[in-house]
Amino acid sequence: MPTPPHALSADQIEADPRAALISAALAGARPLDEEVERAARSAVEDLDLGLLRVASPPEAGDAGEAGEAGGEWRVHAWVKEAILLYFRVSKSAPMDDGVCAYLDKVPPKRRLEGVRVVPPGVARYGSFLEPGVILMPGYVNIGARVGAGSMVDTWATVGSCAQVGAGVHLSGGVGLGGVLEPASARPVIIEDGAFIGSRCVVVEGVRVGRGAVLGAGVVLTASTPIIDARGAVEVIYKGAVPPRAVVVPASRPKAFPAGTYHLPCALIIGERGASTDLKTSLNDALRDLSVAV
Repeated sequence: MPTPPHALSADQIEADPRAALISAALAGARPLDEEVERAARSAVEDLDLGLLRVASPPEAGDAGEAGEAGGEWRVHAWVKEAILLYFRVSKSAPMDDGVCAYLDKVPPKRRLEGVRVVPPGVARYGSFLEPGVILMPGYVNIGARVGAGSMVDTWATVGSCAQVGAGVHLSGGVGLGGVLEPASARPVIIEDGAFIGSRCVVVEGVRVGRGAVLGAGVVLTASTPIIDARGAVEVIYKGAVPPRAVVVPASRPKAFPAGTYHLPCALIIGERGASTDLKTSLNDALRDLSVAV
């Protein structure tokens, strides 16, 4: 299996000389000339090669925010801005992948060394799939990155700029939202070893911690209450699922002038074991916690 290229470090990405040029052009502070177009196109090419990434994982030893391990991800706004400029300077044109025909500004991805793609699965140019990824008939959008050994199952979609770690399973019909604008906003992040159950939806920059399990049908937005119900007093998270948490869909009552209605939330009902055996730990979750995945 080919060795995946290492993306530049967060500091290297921020120090890239294209950053100031692209940001200035997108803000209207300089014309959208040939130099800017070359910078935007080369940045998207580097995304496709796996050298650049929209967001970098925390450095080892960083302090984590509440409910998270390993510290904050660093978002590289100028890389998102490069994608936006790429859209501006590109024109829709007929294209094909040898099987299907398209009309779009962004061609299908061609660099798929070590990646299994089952027709009609599609990854877009400017995304990066590390060796060992399996892409069933799903979709990976520009700016997204999928880590080694991960599965994008049938009709799962990985939205623009989403960051999916290694050894992740995105079950059938999972939707990871795209976050291109604002450029500084955190993309959807699914950390290493997470299992996302069928028909889950994760949007608005939500971060799912390492090894977490989302039961089928969980919907997470930035404002969805994620309630840890394991203790005597509930603990509420928003925008982040703690590492190894086992989460199921739920609802909670809220009073309105017209009456009381149940609004969606997510419930942490357990913790996945530290075992590195994915199948064993998922079976434990199913048996002990009665979670549908």
